[in-house]
Amino acid sequence: MRTADTEPGRVSLAAAHDAVAGRPVRAGSPGSSGLMSPVAAPRPRGELSAQARAERGTRARVARLILELGPSTASLIGGRLGLTPAAIRRHLDNLLAEGLIETRSARTYASRGRGRPARLFAITDAGRSAFEHAYDDLASSALRFLATEAGPAAVEKFARHQVSELERRYGAVLAGVAPGERVRALADALSADGYAASASAAPAPTPAPAPAGAAAGATAMAGEAAAALAGGEQLCQHHCPVAHVAEEFPQLCEAETEAFSRLLGRPVQRLATIAHGDGICTTHVTGHSLADRQGTSAQAGAECRGGQPC
Repeated sequence: MRTADTEPGRVSLAAAHDAVAGRPVRAGSPGSSGLMSPVAAPRPRGELSAQARAERGTRARVARLILELGPSTASLIGGRLGLTPAAIRRHLDNLLAEGLIETRSARTYASRGRGRPARLFAITDAGRSAFEHAYDDLASSALRFLATEAGPAAVEKFARHQVSELERRYGAVLAGVAPGERVRALADALSADGYAASASAAPAPTPAPAPAGAAAGATAMAGEAAAALAGGEQLCQHHCPVAHVAEEFPQLCEAETEAFSRLLGRPVQRLATIAHGDGICTTHVTGHSLADRQGTSAQAGAECRGGQPC
């Protein structure tokens, strides 16, 4: 795992934890950039302390919001927190200097005209680690030992066992929830466990242009498939307590995805994971109408294979 302890000009990992948690940063601590230390201007001690606490508290809210929303623009973050452009720039610049966030360029799917691409701010490993509480090097070492001694199948079995307790608890929560509300209820349950999850309608896919000479029936089928996908939902996890372990052992992500499908009673597909370097773990949940059609098709196929009329 990367740290900022030995890199000049960045705060130590301990200082990063203090910064995001809102605790005082020790002046002169190893690796301290001084950006979060008391300024040199002569002010009353009580006034300076109150101002420093307020700054740290706001900065922690900025970092937390970026963690929950994923890569975001300064205007979005400032608008959510009610900060002026000058204030949000100050906090973002400090978080950048401390290595807790980084900048990215927004992907553009349509022409933006003249000008530069939107600048996004995303949490870094150092920033994410300030919120981590459930993974460490010992877990990776134990799984490595298990894989060596008992083989990959043992790691898969462990992953399913690890997820089974969460599945049991979440199953009790979702038992009385209407099918159309289950994705949101699952997101709430995940958030209560620290995954900072959210649920939303799946974005409508951009239909690919039909090839020249394509039959009308093929074009209609493609449009129907796109509409079915658009009717699905998207489950996003903005925080993963075991991301560093799952990077080496994707069986953890696979077991979780299988559990989501069982809990929701619908096919799901993992589109992105924090463990693989994405900003958010994103799971597509098949829409009810398409899931029902898939179930009907599977049943018909089974009957055909059994010798019954198709």
